[in-house]
Amino acid sequence: MVFTETGLSGAVIVDVESHADERGFFARSWCTREFAERGLNPSVVQCNVSGNTVKGTLRGMHYQIAPHAEVKLVRCTKGAMYDVIIDLREGSPTFLRHVGVELTADNHRALYIPEGFAHGFMTLEDNSEVFYQMSAYYEPTAARGVRWNDPIFGIDWPLPVSVISTRDRDYPDFKPA
Repeated sequence: MVFTETGLSGAVIVDVESHADERGFFARSWCTREFAERGLNPSVVQCNVSGNTVKGTLRGMHYQIAPHAEVKLVRCTKGAMYDVIIDLREGSPTFLRHVGVELTADNHRALYIPEGFAHGFMTLEDNSEVFYQMSAYYEPTAARGVRWNDPIFGIDWPLPVSVISTRDRDYPDFKPA
């Protein structure tokens, strides 16, 4: 695997190293040892799949607060998506900055999202599917979010929103503590 810094402290793009032959290709997409050697949390306790029917579907921006904060490794397994993370760690040198990365079934790319980051995505194709590996169990009482279009973040989404939940649409403006 190839690990590339995103410019946000602790957030990393993970690309597979494909080995191709006449059958197709083979690539490792997860290795606890390689993640740990880079100081990344290798704990995986839960995996989730998100199916999204319509291009322009927006989910996010979600996170969990301590003690249930979670690391996520997110990959697009069908279709394409624009994945966005926001550093919400007060005191971080990249506090309130965001990064967007295109993840597709064809590029096999994943995004490692540290604890303390909000995460969301927009589908770029109909019938896109997203696979998440999580370091903590989902805890509804710790679930939080920030609005996808809050001007404090200045995220430039690639498409108009076609589908969004009421909860995601109605998060209030973010106010640092």
